Amino acid sequence: MANMYDVARYIILAYERQTGTRYENSELKLQKLMYLTQRESLALTGKAMFKENFEGWKYGPVLTELRHFLEEDYVPIVNEDKLDLTEDDKYVINNVISQYGMYEPWYLAELTHKESSWQKSRQGLKEGEYGDKIIEIDDIKEDAKKIRPYDYIFDMYVDEFEDCDE
Repeated sequence: MANMYDVARYIILAYERQTGTRYENSELKLQKLMYLTQRESLALTGKAMFKENFEGWKYGPVLTELRHFLEEDYVPIVNEDKLDLTEDDKYVINNVISQYGMYEPWYLAELTHKESSWQKSRQGLKEGEYGDKIIEIDDIKEDAKKIRPYDYIFDMYVDEFEDCDE
């Protein structure tokens, strides 16, 4: 499994490469991109990318270990080969950035509120109430079954490959 902090660092690097702009240092956006990366990894590879668990906070899934990462622990990548990531991990992250990187943080929060895994973690809580229940990986797997995986290299959805001629 990948190192969660290396995943976060590569998300920022991939964002900057693909958009040609500096990452806006939004923790909210990073948290949502991390969730989408975990879900996309489950959809494309059948495996979780990192071991840490999300909690169902009021603004969507949150990795508590990643709180304050941008202010305290983030150092821009100098040599991406030193990251604890496979080529598959990088592929998944690049797909996520291609699909979701252009969106504003609050839009991504709204997207994650539609995930049944987040909704399940919020059961029993009123809207806007704080919560910290773990989002189970099996619930994220169920959400992963509902998405249409995307391939950033060919700029098309994976299920469209079967429509292509050899």
